[in-house]
Amino acid sequence: MKLSVRSVYKTFHHSHRESTIALEDLSFDVQAGEFICLLGPSGCGKTTLLNIIAGLDKPDSGTVLMDGKEITGPGRDRVEIFQEPALFPWLNVLDNVAFGLDCIGMPRKKQAPKLGQYLRMVGLSSFRKAYMHELSGGMKQRVALARALAIEPDILLMDEPFAALDAQTRDMLHAELQEIWAKTGKTILFVTHNVREALVLGDRVLLLSARPGRLKRDFRCELPRPRHIEDFALIEAVRELLSDLREEVLAAQQKELEHEKLAA
Repeated sequence: MKLSVRSVYKTFHHSHRESTIALEDLSFDVQAGEFICLLGPSGCGKTTLLNIIAGLDKPDSGTVLMDGKEITGPGRDRVEIFQEPALFPWLNVLDNVAFGLDCIGMPRKKQAPKLGQYLRMVGLSSFRKAYMHELSGGMKQRVALARALAIEPDILLMDEPFAALDAQTRDMLHAELQEIWAKTGKTILFVTHNVREALVLGDRVLLLSARPGRLKRDFRCELPRPRHIEDFALIEAVRELLSDLREEVLAAQQKELEHEKLAA
């Protein structure tokens, strides 16, 4: 088993108000090479879970195991990609992609084949000398993806990386990410609010409940690849999952209303 999440609980304590339970008794397994999408209403703990797997945060109780070993901190075997690409504007595309390799002390001569490979994979070979202000939003996310792939992690953790992009660019990146996943065989955990996006990309969709986040449904999507967001075959699966997600969104809204009444 590549990744095992076992009975994870996480609570955030606030000085000015009551504590927030983000995750409660959350458990699931991920096989090597699986593409898992994490879906759920806002505030259900999806990003918190990703940060725990990345080693940027720790659960209050429960464990997260990677290859049978407990995750206790960040590591090169896991890389997180955020909604904002977090690129360095003073570096060009090539130097941004090389940043992780520079940090581990790999000489540039040894980096060259690897950098060329991943720039070609994301379609940015001809933009290697371009700076960030010269790139579109989609191109910036391609740079972030190439930078993550260059250090060759076992797991990619992607936190709504396409949420801020226009629909056309997002559709193109869905196709490209599926191709990259097929070529590299990486294990991917991808956070999204979009049911169609989850079903286009994921082998499995893990639907989390309204806060506190618990596993409500583990949905396996076996439609043939490559998938596209307009595929007719997705319609029934989208309807089924959307119904479950709508229940959790309404539950989250009801809890917020109740909280506001108590605070009034």
